[in-house]
Amino acid sequence: MSHNIVIRDEIGIKDLILDALDTVVDPELEPATIVDLGLVYEIITKPDGTAKVIMTLTAPACPVAGQMMEEVQQKVAKIEGVKNSLVELTFDPPWTQNMMSEEAKLMLGFM
Repeated sequence: MSHNIVIRDEIGIKDLILDALDTVVDPELEPATIVDLGLVYEIITKPDGTAKVIMTLTAPACPVAGQMMEEVQQKVAKIEGVKNSLVELTFDPPWTQNMMSEEAKLMLGFM
C-alpha cells in the first residue's frame, strides 16, 4: 500500500476506504491498484457521512479516467457510514513512477 496518502478521518472508516480503493485497478496498468500506483493523494471523512477521495491519474489524457473515478465513487459510497461519496481529480502534484509502491514497481517490471 502507498505510504503517502494524507488521511483526515473524522468518523473512523479510513481502513474500510483504503480496502475499497485497493480493489480499483488502472486498466492500463493491471494488476496494480490505484493505491499501489500512488494515485490516491488524500482521503477526508466528515461526521456528516461525507467521504472525499482526492486522486490523480497516470496522465491527464487517461482514457479510463471517468471509469476509474466512477468506480472509486461507487465503492466508497457502499461503505457503512458513508452518506455522500465524492471524488476529486487533481494533477498537483503530477504523478510520477516514484509514487508507486515497491510492490507495484516489481509487479509492473519497473525495477
